[in-house]
Amino acid sequence: MRRFKSPNQAQLFLTNHAAVSNLFNLGRHLTSAGHYRRSRTVAFATWRAVVA
Repeated sequence: MRRFKSPNQAQLFLTNHAAVSNLFNLGRHLTSAGHYRRSRTVAFATWRAVVA
């Protein structure tokens, strides 16, 4: 693994990582299968829009 060159770089990475992680970490055990599938579809569509 590469190290961060500064604390600011680490903070920027962690801030962005948290946002993306929360988008895809849906808590499967807390929802029904249909709701989970719809949520995943929305999450991937959002991700495609962000990175496009």
